[in-house]
Formats: sequence, C-alpha cells, structure tokens
Amino acid sequence: MEITLTEAAASKLEEKTAGKTGYLKLKYDTDGCGCAVNGVTALWYVSETDSDDEEIITNSRSIFVEKSKKVFLDEKMKIDFLESANCFQLKSQGEILNGRMSFFDKTKP
Repeated sequence: MEITLTEAAASKLEEKTAGKTGYLKLKYDTDGCGCAVNGVTALWYVSETDSDDEEIITNSRSIFVEKSKKVFLDEKMKIDFLESANCFQLKSQGEILNGRMSFFDKTKP
C-alpha cells in the first residue's frame, strides 16, 4: 500500500499534532454504519497503536492502517487538505474515497 500526502495535508497535520506525542492512523470506522462492510475513513491521532496496525511510510510521515481493514482501501492513495472546506480528502487514482475526511485527536490529555 502506498499513501502520499500533499504539501497542504502534511502542513495541516503538523499544525494539528504540534507538541503532541502520538501516531497518525487512517481509521476505517464502522461504528454506526450498519455493518462491517459499511464504513467511513477518518484520520485519528492516537497515543498507541494496536497489534493489528501496519505502518505505512509516506512521503511525509508514517501512517498506521489496520491490516484487517486494508481490503476496503485502494493500493495507491493520496491525502489532501481542502482549505475552502477545512477538511482532509482521501483520493485514489479512480475515485474520491472520502471527500470530507475528519481528523480526531484521540490522544490522552
């Protein structure tokens, strides 16, 4: 799996995580979506990784992805930040996987 961050996304992530210790995770969240095959991607900043997480080295920083959820993602993806909508976007060559991807800081205060 390959994930690339645009300059805008890398800058916004640096701003959101500045001074904090944690790991960036591309989470395929199925809570409240009906069943395990229906989900939505989001960026989580977490204090610890899980045993199912796989590290993906990007052009900017590492992102962790759950091995069991990789089937729902594309082989090559790009994370961008859309300033006009104040949100991240997850794209692949053929589609927009999430045009308004949220960022959640799940680190412990």
